[in-house]
Formats: sequence, C-alpha cells, structure tokens
Amino acid sequence: MRVPVSWLREYAELPAGATARDIAHKLIAAGLEVESVDELGADLAGPLVVGRVLAIEELTEFKKPIRYCQVDIGNPEPQNIVCGATNFAAGELVVVILPGGVLPGGFEIGARKTYGRVSEGMICSERELGMGDGHDGILVLPESAGAVPGQDAIELLQLRDEVLDIAVTPDRGYTASIRGVAREAATAYGAPFNDPAGVEPPEATTTSYPASVADPEACSSYVLREVRGLDPAAPSPISLMRRLQKCGVRSISLAVDVTNYLMLELGQPLHAWDRGKLKGPIVVRRAARGERMETLDHVVRDLDPEDILITDDSGPVNIAGVMGGLTTEIDEKSTDIVIEAAHFSPEAIARTARRHKLHSDSSYRFERGVDRELQRQAAAAAVRMLAELGGADILPGETNLRQPVEPAAVTMRADHPDKVAGMAYGRDTVAGRLRDVGCEVSGDDVLTVTPPSWRPDLRDPNDLAEEVIRLEGYENIPARTPRSVAGRGLTPAQRLRRRVGRALAANGYAEVLNYPFASEDDWDALQLPADDDRRRALRLANPLTDEEPLLRTTLLPGLFRALGRNAGRGFGDVALFEMGLVYRPKRAPSGVADDDVAAQPPRPPVDRGPTADELAAIERAIPDQPLRVGAVLAGDRDPAGWWGPGRPADWADAIEAARVVADEAGVKLEVQADQHAPWHPGRCARLLAGGVVVGHAGELHPRVIKAYDLPARACAMELDLTRIEPRAAATAAAPRITTYPVATQDVALIVHQDVPAADVEAALRAGVERHGAGELLESIRLFDLYTGEQAGEGNKSLAYTLRFRSADRTLTAEETTSARDAAVAAAAERVGAALRA
Repeated sequence: MRVPVSWLREYAELPAGATARDIAHKLIAAGLEVESVDELGADLAGPLVVGRVLAIEELTEFKKPIRYCQVDIGNPEPQNIVCGATNFAAGELVVVILPGGVLPGGFEIGARKTYGRVSEGMICSERELGMGDGHDGILVLPESAGAVPGQDAIELLQLRDEVLDIAVTPDRGYTASIRGVAREAATAYGAPFNDPAGVEPPEATTTSYPASVADPEACSSYVLREVRGLDPAAPSPISLMRRLQKCGVRSISLAVDVTNYLMLELGQPLHAWDRGKLKGPIVVRRAARGERMETLDHVVRDLDPEDILITDDSGPVNIAGVMGGLTTEIDEKSTDIVIEAAHFSPEAIARTARRHKLHSDSSYRFERGVDRELQRQAAAAAVRMLAELGGADILPGETNLRQPVEPAAVTMRADHPDKVAGMAYGRDTVAGRLRDVGCEVSGDDVLTVTPPSWRPDLRDPNDLAEEVIRLEGYENIPARTPRSVAGRGLTPAQRLRRRVGRALAANGYAEVLNYPFASEDDWDALQLPADDDRRRALRLANPLTDEEPLLRTTLLPGLFRALGRNAGRGFGDVALFEMGLVYRPKRAPSGVADDDVAAQPPRPPVDRGPTADELAAIERAIPDQPLRVGAVLAGDRDPAGWWGPGRPADWADAIEAARVVADEAGVKLEVQADQHAPWHPGRCARLLAGGVVVGHAGELHPRVIKAYDLPARACAMELDLTRIEPRAAATAAAPRITTYPVATQDVALIVHQDVPAADVEAALRAGVERHGAGELLESIRLFDLYTGEQAGEGNKSLAYTLRFRSADRTLTAEETTSARDAAVAAAAERVGAALRA
C-alpha cells in the first residue's frame, strides 16, 4: 500500500515538522512494515510552468513528425519550442520546462538548436515529469483544471511529495487504506484523527436498484446506489488523478477513478456498472456447476461452485470481490451508473482469487478483511463525488441488504498484557490503548472489550495484549537473559542429527535446504515403477506453485535440482547433502480403504484438550514423516594438483557417505547389490542395518542424469535416519586399545561372478566366529578384485585381509592360520568359494 504523506495529513493532524521518515519510524515502532520512503520530485527543479499552445508549424523535411510550437507561458513574448509529439493542438494547455530547469533523473534543460530551429525549453509528457509510465504523448491539461499560462506546474500537479510504501500483513487489512494508516499515525503521535467515514448517511426511505442475497454466509452486507445523467466526458480532477498515480493506480475514467479513489481512502472496494447493460434484478449467489463468464481482462473463465457471483437475468456479471464482467463495464457512453459496496466472506474471496489466479486490488482487501460497517458511507461518498465532478443526479433511495452481525466481545483480565510482556502497564493504560485502537472497554479487574468493525483480527485476549504492547512500544520491553533449566539439553535424536551434519560437512559435503515439494513429473524422471510406493504422494490443497503440488516422498529430486543448478553455474566438483522429512501416506489396514485413513482430521475446540478418540483420528490422518539424509556428488572427489591427478567421484563414495552417517550412529552397515530406481541397475547398493533396509546408494541411472541435466556419472545416497535411530548406540563405544601386535592373514577366493562380495565377507566372518575366534577378529577388508583368465570363465577372484589381535597376548601363527582356514571352509560351504592357487 503506497501512502502519500500529503493525503495522510488530511486525516491525521501530525506535527508540521514530522518528515516522512519520522512518520515511517513511528509506524514501524507500532508494528507496521514500512518497506521504503519515496521522495517524489526531490530532484525536480523549475522553472516548470503551464503553457498554452498558440501556433504549430509542421516541419515536413524530416523523416519523423517534428513541430515548431509557439507557447504562451505568461510572458510578453511566446516561447519557441521544438516537439516531436502530435497528440496536442493549438489552444490546449501543456506543461513546459524552461531553460535552467531539471527533470527527474537529473535531466537538465537548456536552449539549443535542433532540427534547424532554436528550442527554448521542452513540452513534457507524464513520464518525463515522473507522474507515471505513460509516454503516449504530451500531457494535455483539461480546461477544468483552471490553470493559466505561467502558473507553477510543480504545485498544480503536486509533483513533490513523500510516499510511504507499506507491506500490509494478513492480520492488518485495515492498513490497506489511507483511513487505516492515518488512524495508526495519529495514535502513534497522540494526535487527533479525523475519520473520513465518521459521518453515517441518513437512512433512505426507498430502495434503489432491486437486489437479493441468496447466500448470507457469502455476503453479510450489500449496498447499491444510483446516479443518472453523468457526463461520460467529464475528466477526473488533477488532484484526484495525482493521488491515484502516487498510489500506483492508473487513471481510466471519472466513474472508475472515483471507485478506486474511495477504495484507497476508505479501504472499501467498490464496483460501478453501466445501468443500461444490467438485465433485471441483481442476485448474489454461488456459481452453478458449468457456468462461465468473461471478465474485464477478456478471459472466459470456468466458474467453481464455491465462487461468489453477482448475477442478473442474463447470468453472471461479476466474480464478487475479484473482478467485474465484460458485459456491464463502464464505457465512454455510460451515463447511468449503479454503485455497489459489499462485505464478502474473506475466505471465499481468497480461495476464488487463488483458484482463478486473478488477484486484484479488490480481492487483496476483501481477503484481509474489510470494515463490515463501511458500505453505506462508501456508496454515499461515491455518488456524491460523481454528482460533484460529473454533473450526475443522485437518485433517492438505497438498496441495503444486511445480515445482523453481533460484535463479539472478548473478556480479558486487566493485567494480562502485563504478564505477556513481563512489565507493568496498569489497568488505565491497557484500557486507554484499547480505546485508541477503536475498542469499547468496560470493567475493572476483568475487562470486556468489543473490537471495532474494522478489526476482525481481534478475537482473543492475546490479540488485545499485542495491541497494548505494540502501542506502548516493543522497545520499552525490558531485555532479560532467559535462565536455562539445569539437567535439560538435546535429545539423543537431536544429538545424532547434529553429529551426522557435522560429519558429512567434515567429509566435504555442503548442506542444502530444499522446499519439501515435488511434482508427478519427478516420479517419471526418477524412473520409478508404476507400483512404487514413492508415487503415493499427498497433494497440497493450496500449493505455492502448480508445478510442485505434491509433498515429497524422497529427498532426491530436490538434491538433483540443487546439483544441476550448481553444475550449470560452473561448479564442476560438487558434494551436497540434506537432512529433512519426507511424507509417506499411511497404508490402510486390511479391509480399510486408503481414503478412510487419509480422511480430513477432526478440529477439536480450543476450550479443552482433545479426547483419546480425537487424538487417534488426528494421528490416523497424519502421514508418516520419516527423517531422511541424502547426498549427491559429481565431478572429482579428490582434486588434481601438483601431487598428481584427481580422482572422480564414483558409487563407492556414495556408499562411503552412508557409512559416515552410520558410524555417527554407532551402527554397522551391510552392503548388498540391488536394483532400485533411480540408481544404475549394475551400480546400486542396498544398505541394511540389523537386517533392515535403511537406504540405497550408488551411481545414478543415465536416464535420470539426462532428465535432471546432471553431470555424467553423478552418484547419490539416501538413508532413513528414522530407521537407524532406534539401532543407534546410546553412548559412543570407545575403541579397544592394546599394546599387542596385529596378525594378518590374506586369503584369495574364487567365486561365481554373481556372488556379492558382502556375502563372501559375511561367510568369512561367520567361519571365524564358529571357530571361536570372533573376539580376536579386528576387521576384514577387501583389497583386490580380479576377473581375468586365471579366475576362470564366469568367475571372479576376491582377495581379503583378515586382521587378528588379542588384548592380553601375542597371537601365534597356528591360532591365526586355523582361524583363517575355518573362514575359508565357511566361505566354501555358504557361497561355493574355492581357495585360489
């Protein structure tokens, strides 16, 4: 909301010396979000005057239209000016900047020879004066402006002003108006406030245009007023147009400008119809299935049964509170006007605007809450301005359809704001501040507070406490260091997450935070089978973007996009990780439909705790949200340098990242070959902990790499921390330290090429344990893989080092050899391994 300070001062009697920045500081302290202060015309310097064009000489010897004009600027002799615009004629009033003047942007004007003539200044357009973006031609002033040649145009056009740009938060819809901001500014300065809607018009004895409301929940107040005989050629006054322009609104016609002006001033959206285009009585109702209408932006829209419509006998003429229809718009021949002012359901308007992707100044205000008592004043002001400025006759009568709305009183202890802020305000201060807001207050120790009609956000004692605290000044709340309670700290799960994050960062991975959203296209890009559980995703009711309407079931799409962005910006060697929740809809028990499990959860009242049945129903409706950790890497894992060539990242690095996570949890990972999208079918590992699958790692499928535009041979890992946490060691086990030497035994085994190395290792370990030497086995490490001729066709040779160590003695060769032989025998028995000669 852009707020000109000159307009603000009309209703708030602010100190004369208060600058726009002073006012902004006060409003920010009161809780408003002032994003910027624009100083219009700060770099503009005169002489800038009104001129009347006396004569025009067309210079035809040039390729484009050039005119040599004589302009009366109030001096005895006319001013000679060369101009390329053709939208003005002799006798019309224009704005002239004379030599020595400076236009916005630091553009200095001087007398100079151009196109064979001396030009003594410049005739200005709106854009050159900083009035707007219009550059269709010269700014021609209407005769109704009462301007005379030589008059100061800076003052006439209000070219110098200060404008506050305020971000209107959803709970403060009243600040989307000059009226609301002026009230806040007056309260902040303790100055009088002159309410532009303070006088209620007298009750009409007759009705105006016939109307009815079919759905009272959609529209609680509906007012219509009429004028006849409007001059459609009557221009909007310069002062009105300039206020619209300063607020970022384009001037269109007098009738439209009046409705926009009052919307900005009062915060009440208005709509104007050409009465001659309406067919029969107006009905406010919900849309019927299959209805369509063409809106003012020339788009034919399919209407939803939840849309609120304004209709006549011909069908829909407005999407209520959002945009008007094309069939009843005001045009250059409209003389009889019907003005509408209404109070529509904020929730319904918000949903309609999002559903149709049709956000307007009107919907912006309705969805934030409009004063439900303002409709009669706004409609009366609109017809009065049309009569004064356009010569219209106001028809007696008023259509006023209103559903009685009892103001909801809030009960609050007088010391409640004191407890919230941690400082003493006192009953009188609390009551006074609530009255400043517009509330009616009664009571002593317990206050009964009735919020004003323009503050629908004040619903409970905490809302009222916030009003008191912000008006007394957040900066006045004493700062106290909170005292921590002894014996409390991070939970084991929280400590594990921190350890995992630190460990991956120490291993060269950078953490990223992605949005938890996905699209159905991601499932195809990941090469997921049709029956893959990861395709069962929850659809958002109100997604941030239509491209990602689902909650993610895996971290990988977001990581792939982050990797692609970094690689696309020249970062070839990338290693990223993310920890976050994924959302997996629950599978229904046998005999129960999946839709019943995902049913809408109940909404318990706030005056009591939820019952056991309500908690169970809520729990059933909430999806499983396991915590995952994922990593992606591409390019060189070890960089090249003077020490030698680099080493590219491969599937083993992805598995190693998973081991880093498991080590922090004190969990031993088992690695098995697998085929699982989106990994390469021959370079994918299944990761198990305690016999339970906890994730996968490996090189990505080439089609996935192509779909996400990733570097070749990119690798990824994803682990389910929720499955690892129960198996994590409560305390980290200290390594066993012994002074006795290690004894190693190497063994080379020939197995079929399809036998996983993990199975061979498990067989060796089982053989040692069966031999009774399990506590002596320190580690088993695969150090060589051979698939040549000596291994035989269809076979491979795996070479392992078995490390033995005792805590209380030096092991003999006989002990380690017998343990090795037992391991080889177990491998032969389990996987058909043969000792390589």
